[in-house]
Amino acid sequence: MKKTFLTAEWRKLAMANYAIDQKILQSYLPAKTEIDLWNGCCYVSLIGFMFLETRILGIKMPFHVNFEEVNLRFYVRYKDHGEWKRGVVFIKEIVPKPALTLVANTLYGEKYETMPMSHEWKTFNDSLEVTYRWRKKQWNSFTVITSTLSKEIISGSEEEFITEHYWGYTKISESKTSEYGVEHPRWQVYETKEYTIDVDFATIYGNDFGFLKSEKPISVFLAEGSEIKVKEGCKI
Repeated sequence: MKKTFLTAEWRKLAMANYAIDQKILQSYLPAKTEIDLWNGCCYVSLIGFMFLETRILGIKMPFHVNFEEVNLRFYVRYKDHGEWKRGVVFIKEIVPKPALTLVANTLYGEKYETMPMSHEWKTFNDSLEVTYRWRKKQWNSFTVITSTLSKEIISGSEEEFITEHYWGYTKISESKTSEYGVEHPRWQVYETKEYTIDVDFATIYGNDFGFLKSEKPISVFLAEGSEIKVKEGCKI
């Protein structure tokens, strides 16, 4: 059984989900994995959320306990001894602390980048407003406004597909892949009323994803999140 490397809470996960041509993702696809589709659609998701109460190997690191993250990811699966594992691959993960980038890139071979970041959570009588911001040349932002009441995720739904991938896969080389597990309970989601996405995708994520700036997402929702555990990784 893998040891727990990191524990934290992931909270208020704003998720914008776009349809994308599978061919665009082929060069990012880790060895031994394949694209995971939902109802025949290939997804890439822009996700902003908060890390809270973060501990590495059980220890709180000063100034690295609570912080924002924004990532762009897509969905894969890997057949391990006849059993499918459903996971995610990150195009890039943005955090505000350079030490986080160093640890993640060195230990897991991830593609973290450090940028100035901020967030706002506002509660009104009948709505929640959640905003994440990050800066590279200019400020980018993702805001979602939802109802105040969360609901259970429906089995077989798009929300279930997006939120219930419990493995992370990273391309190390053309033949080697890093795998790690993530544990969390089933999440609840809030009904989206409106959203605003102002992101220079080409500058942040590369020209392959520049078209997303003018693309309308298939869906946008806010997940409440929960306590999580990230397990130690291995090579496959």
